[in-house]
Amino acid sequence: MTEPVIISLDEEVRLFTTNAEREKYNLLATLFGIIVSLDYLERAYVRDSVTAAEYSPACTRLLSQYKTMLKLVGEDVPSIEAFMGRYRMDHPAALHRIKVGVPATVEHSSEAGPETAKWVAETTQSFITFMDALKLRLRAKDQLHPLLQDLVTGYARFKGSKDWEGRSKMVGWLITLNGMKASEEITEEQSRQLLFDVDHAYAEFFRSLSGKEENS
Repeated sequence: MTEPVIISLDEEVRLFTTNAEREKYNLLATLFGIIVSLDYLERAYVRDSVTAAEYSPACTRLLSQYKTMLKLVGEDVPSIEAFMGRYRMDHPAALHRIKVGVPATVEHSSEAGPETAKWVAETTQSFITFMDALKLRLRAKDQLHPLLQDLVTGYARFKGSKDWEGRSKMVGWLITLNGMKASEEITEEQSRQLLFDVDHAYAEFFRSLSGKEENS
């Protein structure tokens, strides 16, 4: 006679038995969290709990993270609707933003200044892309120079940017990279300083935008 299987209600249920399965569920959990965060952000923006200057970079970052996660989960998520249906996610604001693909400040930009909202979103994305590249340990000139060039070009479109401390530092780094061969790499110390300078410029950029909003 077969012995009965005794199951302890206090025992943790394991969703995985291998490292590959564990990584899969970690990725799915991260995707779940991004969708929930995006939904909260959308609702906060509609209620005026966050300003446009705060909302735009946060939304752009979440959309960028969503796109990255979608590539990583691959066939496990055939569509965002299927994923949300599988886990009974009721987050219509996040689903709409994901389908649109840009922050509401760009989607609903007024005729009086549509370019400004678009530029904020594009420049924010350039900041995020470049800082992520450094965090992923990209070090060669031919990897970093095009990204930094795009960032500085977008940054320079804003009035008053010539007076921002971050611009001169980023231009200085462009000059440094220009003087290197394509295959040459910056040092670990240079990478840390570059990330610090760009992060400082990123914060300064949004402080300036917030100041304009308050004065308008």
